[in-house]
Amino acid sequence: MTEKSGADILVEALCDLGVEVVFGYPGGAVLPIYDALFRSGRIKHILVRHEQAATHAAEGYARSTGKPGVVLVTSGPGATNAVTGITDALMDSIPMVVITGQVPTTLIGSDAFQEADTVGITRHCTKHNYLVKDPARLGPVIHEAFHIATSGRPGPVVVDIPKNVQVATAKYQKPGPIQHKTYRPALKADRAAIEQVVDMLAAAERPVLYTGGGVINAGPAASQLLQELARITGAPVTSTLMGLGAYPASGPAWLGMLGMHGTYEANMAMNQADLVVAIGSRFDDRVTGRLDAFSPNSRKVHIDIDRSSINKTVRIDLAIVADAGHAMEDMVRVWKARQHPKPDTANWWQRIGEWRAKKCLSFPESTKEIMPQRAIRALWEATHARSPIITTEVGQHQMWAAQHFDFDLPNKWLTSGGLGTMGYGLPAAIGAQLGNPKALVIDIAGEASIQMNIQELATATQYRLPVKVFILNNEYMGMVRQWQELTYESRYSESYSDALPDFVKLAEAYGWKGIRIETPDQLEAGIADMLAHDGPVMVDCMVAKLANCFPMIPSGAAHTEMILQANEVSGTMDDEAKALV
Repeated sequence: MTEKSGADILVEALCDLGVEVVFGYPGGAVLPIYDALFRSGRIKHILVRHEQAATHAAEGYARSTGKPGVVLVTSGPGATNAVTGITDALMDSIPMVVITGQVPTTLIGSDAFQEADTVGITRHCTKHNYLVKDPARLGPVIHEAFHIATSGRPGPVVVDIPKNVQVATAKYQKPGPIQHKTYRPALKADRAAIEQVVDMLAAAERPVLYTGGGVINAGPAASQLLQELARITGAPVTSTLMGLGAYPASGPAWLGMLGMHGTYEANMAMNQADLVVAIGSRFDDRVTGRLDAFSPNSRKVHIDIDRSSINKTVRIDLAIVADAGHAMEDMVRVWKARQHPKPDTANWWQRIGEWRAKKCLSFPESTKEIMPQRAIRALWEATHARSPIITTEVGQHQMWAAQHFDFDLPNKWLTSGGLGTMGYGLPAAIGAQLGNPKALVIDIAGEASIQMNIQELATATQYRLPVKVFILNNEYMGMVRQWQELTYESRYSESYSDALPDFVKLAEAYGWKGIRIETPDQLEAGIADMLAHDGPVMVDCMVAKLANCFPMIPSGAAHTEMILQANEVSGTMDDEAKALV
Protein backbone atom coordinates (compact mmCIF):
# COMPACT_ATOMS: atom_id res chain seq x y z
CA MET A 1 0.00 0.00 0.00
CA THR A 2 1.22 3.45 -0.92
CA GLU A 3 0.46 6.42 1.26
CA LYS A 4 -2.27 8.79 0.16
CA SER A 5 -3.44 12.18 1.32
CA GLY A 6 -6.29 12.32 3.77
CA ALA A 7 -8.48 13.84 1.04
CA ASP A 8 -7.72 10.96 -1.32
CA ILE A 9 -8.36 8.45 1.47
CA LEU A 10 -11.75 10.07 2.07
CA VAL A 11 -12.74 9.89 -1.60
CA GLU A 12 -11.59 6.29 -1.93
CA ALA A 13 -13.49 5.29 1.21
CA LEU A 14 -16.64 6.95 -0.16
CA CYS A 15 -16.22 5.03 -3.42
CA ASP A 16 -15.72 1.78 -1.50
CA LEU A 17 -18.98 2.50 0.32
CA GLY A 18 -20.84 2.87 -2.96
CA VAL A 19 -21.42 6.61 -2.76
CA GLU A 20 -22.52 8.00 -6.11
CA VAL A 21 -23.69 11.52 -5.22
CA VAL A 22 -22.43 14.15 -2.79
CA PHE A 23 -24.29 17.40 -2.08
CA GLY A 24 -22.10 20.29 -1.06
CA TYR A 25 -20.60 23.74 -1.27
CA PRO A 26 -16.83 24.38 -1.37
CA GLY A 27 -14.79 26.59 0.93
CA GLY A 28 -11.23 27.05 2.06
CA ALA A 29 -11.26 24.32 4.72
CA VAL A 30 -12.36 21.61 2.25
CA LEU A 31 -10.46 22.58 -0.90
CA PRO A 32 -8.13 19.55 -0.65
CA ILE A 33 -11.21 17.29 -0.68
CA TYR A 34 -12.73 19.13 -3.64
CA ASP A 35 -9.46 18.75 -5.50
CA ALA A 36 -9.46 15.02 -4.75
CA LEU A 37 -13.06 14.74 -6.01
CA PHE A 38 -12.08 16.58 -9.18
CA ARG A 39 -9.09 14.32 -9.83
CA SER A 40 -11.05 11.17 -9.04
CA GLY A 41 -14.08 11.85 -11.21
CA ARG A 42 -15.87 8.85 -9.70
CA ILE A 43 -18.44 10.69 -7.55
CA LYS A 44 -21.01 13.17 -8.86
CA HIS A 45 -20.97 16.38 -6.86
CA ILE A 46 -24.10 18.52 -6.75
CA LEU A 47 -23.38 22.19 -6.10
CA VAL A 48 -26.21 23.64 -4.04
CA ARG A 49 -26.59 27.35 -3.30
CA HIS A 50 -26.78 27.03 0.51
CA GLU A 51 -25.49 24.41 2.92
CA GLN A 52 -28.91 23.90 4.53
CA ALA A 53 -30.17 22.93 1.08
CA ALA A 54 -27.34 20.39 0.78
CA THR A 55 -28.59 18.57 3.87
CA HIS A 56 -32.24 18.62 2.75
CA ALA A 57 -31.26 17.41 -0.72
CA ALA A 58 -29.32 14.57 0.89
CA GLU A 59 -32.42 13.76 2.97
CA GLY A 60 -34.61 13.67 -0.13
CA TYR A 61 -32.10 11.44 -1.88
CA ALA A 62 -31.88 9.11 1.11
CA ARG A 63 -35.60 8.83 1.77
CA SER A 64 -36.51 8.18 -1.86
CA THR A 65 -33.73 5.67 -2.59
CA GLY A 66 -32.98 4.02 0.76
CA LYS A 67 -29.30 4.93 0.36
CA PRO A 68 -27.51 7.24 2.81
CA GLY A 69 -27.24 10.88 1.79
CA VAL A 70 -23.79 12.47 1.82
CA VAL A 71 -23.01 16.14 2.42
CA LEU A 72 -19.71 18.03 2.09
CA VAL A 73 -19.39 21.56 3.52
CA THR A 74 -16.65 23.82 4.74
CA SER A 75 -15.83 24.90 8.29
CA GLY A 76 -17.49 27.63 10.34
CA PRO A 77 -20.60 28.95 8.56
CA GLY A 78 -20.63 25.96 6.22
CA ALA A 79 -21.05 23.63 9.16
CA THR A 80 -23.43 25.85 11.12
CA ASN A 81 -25.65 26.34 8.05
CA ALA A 82 -25.98 22.56 7.87
CA VAL A 83 -27.20 22.19 11.46
CA THR A 84 -30.89 22.63 10.62
CA GLY A 85 -30.83 19.76 8.12
CA ILE A 86 -28.78 17.60 10.46
CA THR A 87 -31.35 18.09 13.22
CA ASP A 88 -34.15 17.44 10.75
CA ALA A 89 -32.53 14.13 9.80
CA LEU A 90 -32.15 13.14 13.45
CA MET A 91 -35.80 13.84 14.24
CA ASP A 92 -37.06 11.96 11.17
CA SER A 93 -34.54 9.08 11.26
CA ILE A 94 -32.83 9.78 7.93
CA PRO A 95 -29.43 8.15 7.20
CA MET A 96 -26.95 10.90 6.37
CA VAL A 97 -23.20 11.45 6.66
CA VAL A 98 -22.08 15.08 6.81
CA ILE A 99 -18.41 15.78 6.15
CA THR A 100 -17.27 19.16 7.40
CA GLY A 101 -13.97 20.95 6.98
CA GLN A 102 -12.18 22.29 10.02
CA VAL A 103 -9.26 24.65 10.60
CA PRO A 104 -5.85 22.95 11.01
CA THR A 105 -5.39 21.12 14.30
CA THR A 106 -2.74 23.64 15.32
CA LEU A 107 -5.34 26.44 15.16
CA ILE A 108 -8.27 24.70 16.87
CA GLY A 109 -9.35 26.75 19.88
CA SER A 110 -7.68 29.94 18.70
CA ASP A 111 -10.76 31.57 17.11
CA ALA A 112 -9.15 31.13 13.72
CA PHE A 113 -10.85 32.32 10.53
CA GLN A 114 -14.04 30.30 9.92
CA GLU A 115 -13.50 28.19 13.01
CA ALA A 116 -16.46 26.73 14.88
CA ASP A 117 -16.71 23.95 17.43
CA THR A 118 -18.54 21.68 14.99
CA VAL A 119 -18.35 18.61 17.22
CA GLY A 120 -19.73 20.56 20.18
CA ILE A 121 -22.44 22.24 18.12
CA THR A 122 -23.65 18.99 16.56
CA ARG A 123 -23.27 16.71 19.58
CA HIS A 124 -26.97 16.85 20.42
CA CYS A 125 -28.32 16.72 16.86
CA THR A 126 -26.40 13.69 15.54
CA LYS A 127 -26.32 9.98 16.28
CA HIS A 128 -22.57 10.40 16.61
CA ASN A 129 -19.84 12.78 15.50
CA TYR A 130 -16.08 12.68 15.02
CA LEU A 131 -13.14 15.05 14.93
CA VAL A 132 -10.45 13.20 12.98
CA LYS A 133 -6.93 14.35 13.89
CA ASP A 134 -4.94 11.50 12.30
CA PRO A 135 -5.13 10.70 8.56
CA ALA A 136 -4.56 7.02 9.35
CA ARG A 137 -7.89 7.03 11.24
CA LEU A 138 -9.82 8.68 8.43
CA GLY A 139 -10.66 5.54 6.44
CA PRO A 140 -11.92 3.50 9.42
CA VAL A 141 -13.88 6.48 10.75
CA ILE A 142 -15.69 7.04 7.44
CA HIS A 143 -16.69 3.39 7.23
CA GLU A 144 -17.84 3.41 10.86
CA ALA A 145 -19.80 6.64 10.27
CA PHE A 146 -21.78 5.01 7.46
CA HIS A 147 -22.41 1.95 9.61
CA ILE A 148 -23.82 4.08 12.41
CA ALA A 149 -25.88 6.28 10.07
CA THR A 150 -27.56 3.34 8.34
CA SER A 151 -27.96 0.68 11.04
CA GLY A 152 -30.47 0.57 13.86
CA ARG A 153 -32.59 3.70 13.86
CA PRO A 154 -31.08 5.66 10.93
CA GLY A 155 -29.77 9.16 11.53
CA PRO A 156 -27.09 11.74 10.75
CA VAL A 157 -23.38 11.38 11.56
CA VAL A 158 -20.89 14.26 11.30
CA VAL A 159 -17.22 13.78 10.46
CA ASP A 160 -15.16 16.93 11.08
CA ILE A 161 -11.78 16.90 9.27
CA PRO A 162 -9.12 19.56 9.90
CA LYS A 163 -7.45 20.90 6.76
CA ASN A 164 -3.98 19.65 7.67
CA VAL A 165 -5.38 16.12 8.10
CA GLN A 166 -6.72 16.36 4.56
CA VAL A 167 -3.23 16.99 3.15
CA ALA A 168 -1.23 14.72 5.46
CA THR A 169 -0.58 11.19 4.18
CA ALA A 170 -1.29 7.71 5.47
CA LYS A 171 -2.05 4.22 4.20
CA TYR A 172 -5.62 3.15 3.47
CA GLN A 173 -7.08 -0.31 3.29
CA LYS A 174 -10.77 -1.02 2.93
CA PRO A 175 -11.89 -2.47 6.27
CA GLY A 176 -13.98 -5.58 6.61
CA PRO A 177 -17.47 -5.67 8.13
CA ILE A 178 -17.85 -3.12 10.90
CA GLN A 179 -18.13 -4.64 14.38
CA HIS A 180 -18.59 -1.72 16.72
CA LYS A 181 -17.70 -2.41 20.34
CA THR A 182 -20.82 -0.90 21.85
CA TYR A 183 -23.27 0.02 19.07
CA ARG A 184 -25.06 -3.19 18.18
CA PRO A 185 -28.76 -2.50 17.58
CA ALA A 186 -31.14 -5.43 17.91
CA LEU A 187 -32.83 -6.46 14.67
CA LYS A 188 -34.63 -9.64 15.70
CA ALA A 189 -37.33 -9.63 18.34
CA ASP A 190 -37.57 -11.86 21.37
CA ARG A 191 -39.60 -14.94 20.41
CA ALA A 192 -41.67 -14.90 23.60
CA ALA A 193 -42.59 -11.24 23.04
CA ILE A 194 -43.69 -11.98 19.48
CA GLU A 195 -45.90 -14.81 20.69
CA GLN A 196 -47.36 -12.53 23.33
CA VAL A 197 -48.31 -9.76 20.89
CA VAL A 198 -49.83 -12.33 18.53
CA ASP A 199 -51.98 -13.66 21.38
CA MET A 200 -53.01 -10.10 22.28
CA LEU A 201 -54.05 -9.39 18.68
CA ALA A 202 -56.00 -12.66 18.51
CA ALA A 203 -57.92 -11.75 21.66
CA ALA A 204 -58.50 -8.05 20.93
CA GLU A 205 -61.96 -6.79 20.05
CA ARG A 206 -60.92 -3.26 19.06
CA PRO A 207 -57.29 -3.42 17.79
CA VAL A 208 -55.43 -0.66 15.96
CA LEU A 209 -52.11 -0.92 14.11
CA TYR A 210 -50.41 2.45 14.66
CA THR A 211 -47.57 2.70 12.14
CA GLY A 212 -44.79 5.18 11.50
CA GLY A 213 -41.70 5.97 9.50
CA GLY A 214 -39.91 2.97 10.98
CA VAL A 215 -41.96 0.71 8.71
CA ILE A 216 -40.74 2.61 5.66
CA ASN A 217 -37.16 2.61 6.93
CA ALA A 218 -37.39 -1.18 7.24
CA GLY A 219 -37.67 -1.46 3.44
CA PRO A 220 -40.34 -2.28 0.85
CA ALA A 221 -40.84 -5.80 2.22
CA ALA A 222 -42.00 -4.32 5.52
CA SER A 223 -44.87 -2.54 3.78
CA GLN A 224 -45.97 -5.84 2.26
CA LEU A 225 -45.79 -7.48 5.68
CA LEU A 226 -47.91 -4.70 7.17
CA GLN A 227 -50.61 -5.34 4.58
CA GLU A 228 -50.52 -9.06 5.35
CA LEU A 229 -50.66 -8.43 9.10
CA ALA A 230 -53.70 -6.20 8.65
CA ARG A 231 -55.38 -8.81 6.43
CA ILE A 232 -54.98 -11.77 8.75
CA THR A 233 -55.77 -9.93 11.98
CA GLY A 234 -58.62 -7.76 10.68
CA ALA A 235 -57.08 -4.76 12.45
CA PRO A 236 -57.43 -1.25 11.00
CA VAL A 237 -54.28 0.67 10.16
CA THR A 238 -53.46 4.29 10.85
CA SER A 239 -50.20 6.14 10.37
CA THR A 240 -48.16 9.09 11.46
CA LEU A 241 -47.23 11.85 9.02
CA MET A 242 -43.89 10.13 8.42
CA GLY A 243 -45.43 6.72 7.78
CA LEU A 244 -47.79 7.64 4.94
CA GLY A 245 -47.50 5.12 2.12
CA ALA A 246 -46.39 2.22 4.30
CA TYR A 247 -49.96 0.95 4.03
CA PRO A 248 -51.80 1.89 0.81
CA ALA A 249 -54.40 4.63 1.14
CA SER A 250 -56.61 2.56 -1.16
CA GLY A 251 -56.35 -0.46 1.15
CA PRO A 252 -59.44 -1.75 2.96
CA ALA A 253 -57.96 -1.36 6.46
CA TRP A 254 -56.81 2.23 6.02
CA LEU A 255 -58.14 4.80 8.52
CA GLY A 256 -56.05 7.71 7.31
CA MET A 257 -53.43 9.69 9.17
CA LEU A 258 -53.91 10.24 12.90
CA GLY A 259 -52.97 13.08 15.18
CA MET A 260 -53.41 16.84 15.15
CA HIS A 261 -54.61 17.02 11.53
CA GLY A 262 -55.55 13.37 11.20
CA THR A 263 -58.94 11.91 10.34
CA TYR A 264 -61.84 11.67 12.75
CA GLU A 265 -62.03 7.90 12.31
CA ALA A 266 -58.30 7.38 12.99
CA ASN A 267 -58.30 9.49 16.14
CA MET A 268 -61.54 8.06 17.48
CA ALA A 269 -60.38 4.51 16.79
CA MET A 270 -57.17 5.21 18.69
CA ASN A 271 -59.18 6.67 21.56
CA GLN A 272 -61.61 3.74 21.76
CA ALA A 273 -59.19 0.87 21.02
CA ASP A 274 -58.60 -1.95 23.47
CA LEU A 275 -55.22 -2.77 21.90
CA VAL A 276 -52.76 -0.43 20.19
CA VAL A 277 -49.79 -1.99 18.41
CA ALA A 278 -47.31 0.76 17.59
CA ILE A 279 -44.90 -0.28 14.83
CA GLY A 280 -41.98 1.99 14.00
CA SER A 281 -43.62 5.03 15.55
CA ARG A 282 -42.66 7.03 18.61
CA PHE A 283 -45.81 8.47 20.24
CA ASP A 284 -45.01 12.01 19.13
CA ASP A 285 -46.94 14.82 20.85
CA ARG A 286 -48.63 15.71 17.54
CA VAL A 287 -50.05 12.17 17.57
CA THR A 288 -50.95 11.66 21.21
CA GLY A 289 -52.52 14.99 22.06
CA ARG A 290 -53.16 15.27 25.80
CA LEU A 291 -51.23 12.36 27.28
CA ASP A 292 -53.58 11.57 30.15
CA ALA A 293 -56.44 11.18 27.64
CA PHE A 294 -54.50 9.23 25.01
CA SER A 295 -56.12 5.86 24.23
CA PRO A 296 -57.08 5.49 27.89
CA ASN A 297 -58.56 1.98 27.83
CA SER A 298 -56.08 0.15 25.63
CA ARG A 299 -53.17 -2.13 26.24
CA LYS A 300 -50.18 -0.83 24.31
CA VAL A 301 -47.44 -2.68 22.45
CA HIS A 302 -44.45 -0.75 21.13
CA ILE A 303 -42.27 -2.27 18.39
CA ASP A 304 -39.26 -0.06 17.70
CA ILE A 305 -35.60 -0.52 16.87
CA ASP A 306 -34.69 2.43 19.11
CA ARG A 307 -34.64 1.23 22.70
CA SER A 308 -34.66 4.82 23.99
CA SER A 309 -38.10 5.42 22.44
CA ILE A 310 -39.73 2.78 24.62
CA ASN A 311 -41.68 4.30 27.55
CA LYS A 312 -40.31 7.72 26.63
CA THR A 313 -43.69 9.46 26.64
CA VAL A 314 -46.38 6.77 26.91
CA ARG A 315 -46.35 3.85 29.35
CA ILE A 316 -46.15 0.56 27.42
CA ASP A 317 -47.55 -2.85 28.38
CA LEU A 318 -45.27 -4.82 26.04
CA ALA A 319 -42.01 -3.59 24.51
CA ILE A 320 -40.40 -5.25 21.50
CA VAL A 321 -37.01 -3.82 20.54
CA ALA A 322 -36.50 -4.90 16.94
CA ASP A 323 -36.55 -3.85 13.32
CA ALA A 324 -40.19 -3.30 12.28
CA GLY A 325 -39.87 -5.56 9.25
CA HIS A 326 -38.31 -8.44 11.16
CA ALA A 327 -40.88 -8.14 13.94
CA MET A 328 -43.85 -8.17 11.54
CA GLU A 329 -42.37 -11.12 9.64
CA ASP A 330 -42.17 -13.07 12.89
CA MET A 331 -45.70 -12.02 13.88
CA VAL A 332 -47.16 -13.21 10.58
CA ARG A 333 -45.22 -16.48 10.80
CA VAL A 334 -46.33 -17.20 14.37
CA TRP A 335 -49.95 -16.23 13.62
CA LYS A 336 -50.10 -18.65 10.69
CA ALA A 337 -48.22 -21.40 12.51
CA ARG A 338 -50.78 -21.27 15.31
CA GLN A 339 -53.58 -21.24 12.74
CA HIS A 340 -55.36 -18.38 14.45
CA PRO A 341 -58.72 -17.67 12.81
CA LYS A 342 -59.34 -14.12 11.67
CA PRO A 343 -60.84 -12.37 14.71
CA ASP A 344 -64.43 -11.20 14.58
CA THR A 345 -64.03 -7.44 14.41
CA ALA A 346 -67.38 -6.74 12.70
CA ASN A 347 -68.67 -4.59 15.57
CA TRP A 348 -65.42 -2.64 15.62
CA TRP A 349 -65.59 -1.96 11.89
CA GLN A 350 -69.23 -0.93 12.24
CA ARG A 351 -68.23 1.75 14.72
CA ILE A 352 -65.40 2.84 12.45
CA GLY A 353 -67.94 3.11 9.62
CA GLU A 354 -70.03 5.46 11.75
CA TRP A 355 -66.99 7.67 12.34
CA ARG A 356 -66.14 7.58 8.65
CA ALA A 357 -69.65 8.77 7.88
CA LYS A 358 -68.66 12.13 9.35
CA LYS A 359 -66.64 12.67 6.13
CA CYS A 360 -64.17 14.71 8.13
CA LEU A 361 -62.03 15.60 5.12
CA SER A 362 -64.89 17.23 3.26
CA PHE A 363 -64.48 20.93 2.54
CA PRO A 364 -66.57 23.79 1.17
CA GLU A 365 -66.37 24.09 -2.61
CA SER A 366 -66.33 27.40 -4.45
CA THR A 367 -66.82 28.50 -8.04
CA LYS A 368 -65.15 31.85 -7.40
CA GLU A 369 -61.87 30.87 -5.74
CA ILE A 370 -59.71 27.77 -5.64
CA MET A 371 -60.04 25.86 -2.41
CA PRO A 372 -56.58 24.53 -1.45
CA GLN A 373 -57.98 21.07 -0.76
CA ARG A 374 -59.48 21.01 -4.26
CA ALA A 375 -56.09 21.97 -5.73
CA ILE A 376 -54.44 19.01 -3.97
CA ARG A 377 -57.17 16.62 -5.09
CA ALA A 378 -56.85 17.87 -8.67
CA LEU A 379 -53.10 17.37 -8.53
CA TRP A 380 -53.58 13.82 -7.20
CA GLU A 381 -56.16 12.98 -9.86
CA ALA A 382 -53.81 14.15 -12.61
CA THR A 383 -50.69 12.37 -11.34
CA HIS A 384 -51.46 9.36 -9.12
CA ALA A 385 -51.25 6.90 -12.01
CA ARG A 386 -47.57 7.87 -12.34
CA SER A 387 -46.82 7.25 -8.62
CA PRO A 388 -45.09 10.62 -8.20
CA ILE A 389 -42.64 11.47 -5.44
CA ILE A 390 -44.16 14.29 -3.42
CA THR A 391 -42.12 16.60 -1.23
CA THR A 392 -43.52 19.48 0.80
CA GLU A 393 -42.47 22.54 2.63
CA VAL A 394 -44.08 23.07 6.06
CA GLY A 395 -47.42 24.63 6.90
CA GLN A 396 -51.06 24.32 5.89
CA HIS A 397 -50.15 23.06 2.41
CA GLN A 398 -48.17 20.22 4.03
CA MET A 399 -51.16 19.06 6.06
CA TRP A 400 -53.57 19.43 3.12
CA ALA A 401 -51.20 17.30 1.03
CA ALA A 402 -51.04 14.66 3.77
CA GLN A 403 -54.84 14.60 3.99
CA HIS A 404 -55.80 14.75 0.33
CA PHE A 405 -52.95 13.23 -1.68
CA ASP A 406 -53.37 9.49 -1.27
CA PHE A 407 -50.19 7.39 -1.19
CA ASP A 408 -50.25 3.71 -2.06
CA LEU A 409 -46.49 3.12 -1.98
CA PRO A 410 -43.66 3.85 0.48
CA ASN A 411 -40.83 6.30 -0.22
CA LYS A 412 -43.14 8.56 -2.25
CA TRP A 413 -43.91 11.05 0.53
CA LEU A 414 -41.02 13.22 1.72
CA THR A 415 -41.73 15.86 4.30
CA SER A 416 -40.22 17.40 7.42
CA GLY A 417 -42.08 15.86 10.35
CA GLY A 418 -40.33 16.15 13.69
CA LEU A 419 -38.58 19.47 13.17
CA GLY A 420 -41.14 21.07 10.84
CA THR A 421 -38.54 22.79 8.67
CA MET A 422 -39.73 25.44 6.25
CA GLY A 423 -37.55 25.36 3.14
CA TYR A 424 -37.26 21.56 3.14
CA GLY A 425 -39.32 20.73 0.05
CA LEU A 426 -37.44 22.21 -2.91
CA PRO A 427 -33.97 20.85 -2.06
CA ALA A 428 -35.53 17.53 -1.00
CA ALA A 429 -37.20 17.34 -4.41
CA ILE A 430 -33.85 17.99 -6.08
CA GLY A 431 -32.27 15.15 -4.09
CA ALA A 432 -35.16 12.83 -4.88
CA GLN A 433 -34.99 13.67 -8.59
CA LEU A 434 -31.26 12.92 -8.67
CA GLY A 435 -31.87 9.57 -6.99
CA ASN A 436 -34.84 8.79 -9.25
CA PRO A 437 -34.09 10.41 -12.65
CA LYS A 438 -37.18 9.03 -14.39
CA ALA A 439 -39.68 9.79 -11.62
CA LEU A 440 -42.17 12.64 -11.52
CA VAL A 441 -41.11 14.73 -8.52
CA ILE A 442 -43.38 17.52 -7.24
CA ASP A 443 -42.77 19.89 -4.35
CA ILE A 444 -46.10 21.03 -2.90
CA ALA A 445 -45.22 24.39 -1.38
CA GLY A 446 -46.55 27.49 0.28
CA GLU A 447 -45.60 30.96 -0.89
CA ALA A 448 -43.87 31.65 2.44
CA SER A 449 -41.98 28.35 2.82
CA ILE A 450 -40.73 28.21 -0.76
CA GLN A 451 -38.80 31.43 -0.21
CA MET A 452 -36.71 29.85 2.54
CA ASN A 453 -34.54 28.00 0.00
CA ILE A 454 -35.76 29.43 -3.28
CA GLN A 455 -32.18 29.92 -4.47
CA GLU A 456 -32.12 26.18 -5.21
CA LEU A 457 -34.06 26.87 -8.40
CA ALA A 458 -30.58 27.49 -9.80
CA THR A 459 -29.41 24.03 -8.74
CA ALA A 460 -32.26 22.36 -10.62
CA THR A 461 -31.46 24.48 -13.67
CA GLN A 462 -27.75 23.66 -13.58
CA TYR A 463 -28.30 19.92 -13.45
CA ARG A 464 -31.31 19.92 -15.80
CA LEU A 465 -33.65 18.40 -13.24
CA PRO A 466 -37.35 18.43 -14.26
CA VAL A 467 -38.59 19.18 -10.75
CA LYS A 468 -42.09 20.65 -10.43
CA VAL A 469 -43.03 23.14 -7.70
CA PHE A 470 -46.74 23.59 -7.01
CA ILE A 471 -47.33 26.60 -4.76
CA LEU A 472 -50.59 27.00 -2.84
CA ASN A 473 -50.46 30.78 -2.61
CA ASN A 474 -52.84 32.23 -0.02
CA GLU A 475 -50.62 35.24 0.69
CA TYR A 476 -50.37 34.27 4.35
CA MET A 477 -48.11 32.19 6.53
CA GLY A 478 -51.20 30.02 6.63
CA MET A 479 -50.66 27.81 9.66
CA VAL A 480 -49.48 30.76 11.74
CA ARG A 481 -52.54 32.74 10.64
CA GLN A 482 -54.83 29.80 11.46
CA TRP A 483 -53.46 29.53 15.01
CA GLN A 484 -53.77 33.28 15.43
CA GLU A 485 -57.43 33.04 14.35
CA LEU A 486 -58.18 30.16 16.72
CA THR A 487 -56.26 31.26 19.79
CA TYR A 488 -55.41 34.96 19.44
CA GLU A 489 -58.77 36.42 18.36
CA SER A 490 -57.62 36.88 14.75
CA ARG A 491 -54.78 39.22 15.62
CA TYR A 492 -52.67 38.39 12.56
CA SER A 493 -49.31 39.52 13.89
CA GLU A 494 -46.73 39.37 11.07
CA SER A 495 -48.39 36.41 9.34
CA TYR A 496 -49.34 38.21 6.13
CA SER A 497 -46.92 37.50 3.30
CA ASP A 498 -46.43 41.06 2.10
CA ALA A 499 -44.24 42.08 -0.86
CA LEU A 500 -44.42 38.66 -2.55
CA PRO A 501 -42.43 38.19 -5.73
CA ASP A 502 -43.99 37.48 -9.09
CA PHE A 503 -43.31 33.74 -8.97
CA VAL A 504 -43.81 33.31 -12.72
CA LYS A 505 -41.19 35.94 -13.56
CA LEU A 506 -38.92 34.61 -10.82
CA ALA A 507 -39.14 31.11 -12.26
CA GLU A 508 -38.37 32.41 -15.73
CA ALA A 509 -35.38 34.35 -14.39
CA TYR A 510 -33.93 31.04 -13.19
CA GLY A 511 -34.66 29.31 -16.50
CA TRP A 512 -37.81 27.53 -15.32
CA LYS A 513 -41.25 27.57 -16.88
CA GLY A 514 -43.68 29.66 -14.83
CA ILE A 515 -47.45 29.12 -14.71
CA ARG A 516 -50.09 31.05 -12.76
CA ILE A 517 -53.49 29.54 -11.91
CA GLU A 518 -56.01 32.07 -10.58
CA THR A 519 -59.52 30.63 -10.95
CA PRO A 520 -61.12 27.19 -10.50
CA ASP A 521 -61.73 26.83 -14.25
CA GLN A 522 -57.97 27.16 -14.87
CA LEU A 523 -56.93 24.46 -12.39
CA GLU A 524 -56.99 21.29 -14.49
CA ALA A 525 -55.50 22.96 -17.57
CA GLY A 526 -52.75 24.55 -15.50
CA ILE A 527 -51.77 21.23 -13.95
CA ALA A 528 -51.81 19.57 -17.38
CA ASP A 529 -49.54 22.34 -18.70
CA MET A 530 -47.14 21.72 -15.80
CA LEU A 531 -47.00 18.00 -16.48
CA ALA A 532 -46.57 18.43 -20.24
CA HIS A 533 -43.34 20.41 -19.84
CA ASP A 534 -40.23 18.22 -19.74
CA GLY A 535 -38.18 20.66 -17.68
CA PRO A 536 -38.55 22.35 -14.29
CA VAL A 537 -41.86 24.16 -13.71
CA MET A 538 -43.10 26.49 -10.97
CA VAL A 539 -46.88 26.82 -10.61
CA ASP A 540 -48.28 29.76 -8.66
CA CYS A 541 -51.75 28.54 -7.71
CA MET A 542 -53.77 31.29 -6.05
CA VAL A 543 -56.03 29.72 -3.41
CA ALA A 544 -58.60 30.94 -0.89
CA LYS A 545 -56.81 33.23 1.51
CA LEU A 546 -58.60 32.36 4.74
CA ALA A 547 -59.19 28.62 4.36
CA ASN A 548 -58.26 26.65 7.46
CA CYS A 549 -56.85 23.15 7.74
CA PHE A 550 -59.34 20.84 9.41
CA PRO A 551 -59.83 18.42 11.12
CA MET A 552 -57.65 19.73 13.90
CA ILE A 553 -56.94 18.80 17.50
CA PRO A 554 -55.95 21.94 19.39
CA SER A 555 -52.60 21.73 21.11
CA GLY A 556 -52.96 19.97 24.45
CA ALA A 557 -56.44 18.65 23.69
CA ALA A 558 -57.60 15.04 23.50
CA HIS A 559 -58.49 13.02 20.40
CA THR A 560 -62.16 13.36 21.31
CA GLU A 561 -61.88 17.16 21.13
CA MET A 562 -61.36 17.52 17.39
CA ILE A 563 -62.48 20.59 15.50
CA LEU A 564 -64.15 19.48 12.28
CA GLN A 565 -64.81 21.51 9.14
CA ALA A 566 -68.49 21.58 10.15
CA ASN A 567 -67.57 23.72 13.16
CA GLU A 568 -66.39 26.51 10.88
CA VAL A 569 -69.01 28.96 9.64
CA SER A 570 -68.01 32.04 7.63
CA GLY A 571 -64.45 31.85 8.85
CA THR A 572 -65.37 31.67 12.55
CA MET A 573 -65.88 28.80 14.97
CA ASP A 574 -68.98 28.06 16.93
CA ASP A 575 -68.99 28.38 20.72
CA GLU A 576 -68.41 24.66 21.26
CA ALA A 577 -65.31 24.66 19.06
CA LYS A 578 -63.98 27.80 20.72
CA ALA A 579 -64.37 26.16 24.10
CA LEU A 580 -62.10 23.35 22.95
CA VAL A 581 -59.35 25.82 22.17
